[in-house]
Amino acid sequence: MTVRTRTDYVEDVSPGTGALPPRARYASSDAMSFSLNGDWFFRLSEAAGAEDDSFARDGYDTSGWARVAVPGHWVLQGHGSPVYTNHRYPFPVDPPRVPDENPTGDHVRPFDLPAGWPDPGTGGAVLRFDGVESCARVWLNGTELGDFKGSRLPHEFAVGPLLRPVGNVLAVRVHQWSAGSYLEDQDQWWLPGVFRDVTLLHRPPGSAGDFFVHASYDHLGRTGTLRVDSAVAGRVLVPELGVDVAAGEPVTVPAEPWTAETPRLYDGVLATAGERVALRVGFRTVESADGLIRVNGRAVLFRGVNRHEWHPRRGRALDLATMREDVLLMKQHNINAVRTSHYPPHPAFLDLCDELGLWVVDECDLETHGFTEQGRRGNPADDDRWTPALLDRAARMVERDKNHPSVVMWSLGNEAGTGRGLTAMAGWIHGRDPSRPVHYEGDPDCRDTDVYSRMYVPHAEVEAIGRGLDGGPRARRRLPFVLCEYAHAMGNGPGGLADYQRLFEAHDRLQGGFVWEWIDHGIEDERYGYAYGGDFGEELHDGNFVCDGLLFPDRRPSPGLVELKKVVEPVAIGRRDSLSPGTGRAPGTAADASPVRGLGPVDAVRVTNKYDFADLSALAFTWSYEVDGETVGSGPLAVPALAPGASAEVELPEAPPGAPAGEAHWTVRARLAADTPWAPRGHVVAWGQFAVSARRTPSVAATAAPVPVPGEDGLITLGPGTFDTRTGALRTVGGVAVTGLRVDVWRATTDNDDGAAWQRDPRCGPLWRTLGLHRMRHRVDAVERTGDTLTVRTRVAPAGTGAGLSAVYRWTSDGTRLRLTVSVVPRGDWPVPLPRLGVRLGLAAADRVRWYGGGPGEAYPDSSTAAVVGRWESSVDDLQTPYVRPQENGARAGVRWAELGGLRVEGDPGFFLTARRWTTEQLDAAAHLTDLVPGDTVWVNLDHAQHGLGSQSCGPGPLPRHRLEAGPAEFSFVFSEVPG
Repeated sequence: MTVRTRTDYVEDVSPGTGALPPRARYASSDAMSFSLNGDWFFRLSEAAGAEDDSFARDGYDTSGWARVAVPGHWVLQGHGSPVYTNHRYPFPVDPPRVPDENPTGDHVRPFDLPAGWPDPGTGGAVLRFDGVESCARVWLNGTELGDFKGSRLPHEFAVGPLLRPVGNVLAVRVHQWSAGSYLEDQDQWWLPGVFRDVTLLHRPPGSAGDFFVHASYDHLGRTGTLRVDSAVAGRVLVPELGVDVAAGEPVTVPAEPWTAETPRLYDGVLATAGERVALRVGFRTVESADGLIRVNGRAVLFRGVNRHEWHPRRGRALDLATMREDVLLMKQHNINAVRTSHYPPHPAFLDLCDELGLWVVDECDLETHGFTEQGRRGNPADDDRWTPALLDRAARMVERDKNHPSVVMWSLGNEAGTGRGLTAMAGWIHGRDPSRPVHYEGDPDCRDTDVYSRMYVPHAEVEAIGRGLDGGPRARRRLPFVLCEYAHAMGNGPGGLADYQRLFEAHDRLQGGFVWEWIDHGIEDERYGYAYGGDFGEELHDGNFVCDGLLFPDRRPSPGLVELKKVVEPVAIGRRDSLSPGTGRAPGTAADASPVRGLGPVDAVRVTNKYDFADLSALAFTWSYEVDGETVGSGPLAVPALAPGASAEVELPEAPPGAPAGEAHWTVRARLAADTPWAPRGHVVAWGQFAVSARRTPSVAATAAPVPVPGEDGLITLGPGTFDTRTGALRTVGGVAVTGLRVDVWRATTDNDDGAAWQRDPRCGPLWRTLGLHRMRHRVDAVERTGDTLTVRTRVAPAGTGAGLSAVYRWTSDGTRLRLTVSVVPRGDWPVPLPRLGVRLGLAAADRVRWYGGGPGEAYPDSSTAAVVGRWESSVDDLQTPYVRPQENGARAGVRWAELGGLRVEGDPGFFLTARRWTTEQLDAAAHLTDLVPGDTVWVNLDHAQHGLGSQSCGPGPLPRHRLEAGPAEFSFVFSEVPG
């Protein structure tokens, strides 16, 4: 017998053959189902036609095959390697052709029907695949069922007559590359495999078919209207509402609305002759009207993120616990919306969004970004041959997800250009579901869409759009605006979040945005900790651009997520007279390295409810009064249950009697008053902190004089300090050895410093290296002892240029403390800002670090909103932020004093503090965390200023006020030995 080997379907532009029409997913049903997840037999071939089809026949011996987990990706289970590209196709662009080298995985799953499975004569059965990348051909018991493409979309096959009580064999051939790959050029790892659930569903006689839950809400009458259109006759029951009507019949009842803030769901049932399907009904009405996206009559502000599916070991094969963790983390960090970039998520994720409350922009599995490399020539989005595939993808998304109240917009896809196929998709979606707006960023004239969407727009242009000064077609100017991607969270950053939020809150048309993106796509790897593009020998890759999330790969929140939580908090708590829009903070209270401003008595705070729907009854407010970072009093604060958008002035108590003198702050926090499904009682939702009095700046009377050390040629003492006579270098402070104290301007460039190669604006990282700031030379011009002062005059400059810095160190002492005043003056032409400005020094031993200032996490000039002024403690190791590609990190801002390694440092003014067990140069040279090897010295940076972060890895750089332009500067530090 000759066994055929057919591969023509791989390069066929059609969506496939044999699959059933798409339908609504049943979250649960009383019909029987059987999961086929688990260990499958697996064989990998190097080409689509390398093996024949005989493996799908009855009796084929797979005992010598490997095993892989399903759901899973074979390249993450020891078979081949993953590939990462941002937008370039990792194969020659010749649609619909793919390379001969086409890794192909044959999967085999023997199974017996479970006990109690109905007899074949009592209904049929459906085999469901929720996700296979990128093309699959399927057999059951030797009979071919069909083939399909559309990796992140469901496909079902009728299999009832083929089933046996025992001895069933499911065979699936999966190809890594196919015509469908041209439609799936999303910025992520290319990971072939059966990566979502495979399920066998019994379909009893009279079972439910497709159904569409229409559940609108009338915010004026406070009623919900429910109509469930069903392909099969049945009844709709919602016991809590007393609803019992025929399918297709509308009914209007008093009801509570569903919103992301108040996710009210009603449990119901669609009952047909042979099946009862569970319904979760959420009443809400979405419309794009009067230039705004409104839900239940109110404009909404999206505080959103883009979410790729990711797990560092399992890739896009996520379990329910991981999906729930994502939603809980989003809710706990004040995120209210998610764009499912750039494909429909696992369907259980949307169940969680319904249950816990998130607005969802559901995006189709479509991106053809790589065609930009050839001027969009051959782009499938504008080629009629591909339109059926595009429509199939749109239909499979909409039909699967249409009954989720959390889904408030459909998105056609991402970065697929423009064309007839996209217009056809938009037309079909508008016709099938007119109850939701259609989104697509790549439609510049908004011909097919209901919202004006852009990505990575600079602040100034966003403000112009908000003011209606953006020009363009008149129809577009009448549409609401969202940033579908902004604040690229790659490495240390993003900076500028608070500046964006101020704009969103100042202009109604600006309805928020979605930070790019949720999680770093690092792959757990024993060589590197986490691997990124290029670590698997790919010939074409985009490096660590795949690590650009608010979560580290292990789902630990990054400083960027902590900053976002603060920036978008739904309650603003500010001084009565000076609330700063968008942050809930009074000017001057941000924990930066500048002196405290806006001081003065605070007898009341202004509380504003920024929720769109919820009042403040779920929150309990507290106050605390701190002096020099230590709490001296605290208690509850009575705040009314303000309606959305309402404000109130709330009186604070008197300052605690007997409070010591010092720098004082009020801190007011809004916490959950009771447990919720997404966070426990006491979880902090929002906070505000206000300076009442200024810190006492350190004062050192110059009473000691520099003198030579008797019998120690080459040393000078000044109070507790010893210095090198020739160079003026500090050697010790009391019993603490100090090495290498000198002016420092270099930082290990961040991903945002380096920027992206396509950026038109100047990128600081490359310019800094061109100027040579990473290889500064230090020259001592003079060491002077004059009265009570030791003065060291130096020049700091890179080789090959006339630009440099004159740096003068002036040391004085009162006998027990040592004061250093540093004066810096730029010389020559400085065409770029400085990375940092301060001093660096080394300590022989340091482990614990205590400080008073901003904390507990890192902060930089344009990312410091989340820093709380207080007293903090950490190990040196825990001060580090583990960005997947090492770079500048770990600065604590607004530090008044710090103690480490037996040394106490006080700043005038406050300073940025970093401490690490490797030099900046070693940090800069590292490609992975495993490249960083702790040394015997702890290197400490005391920075007067830092350059901002921005988000130029794929967006704008720091705003002008956050740039560290070269200019004259003077700053001081006071050193002493920690007692004991």
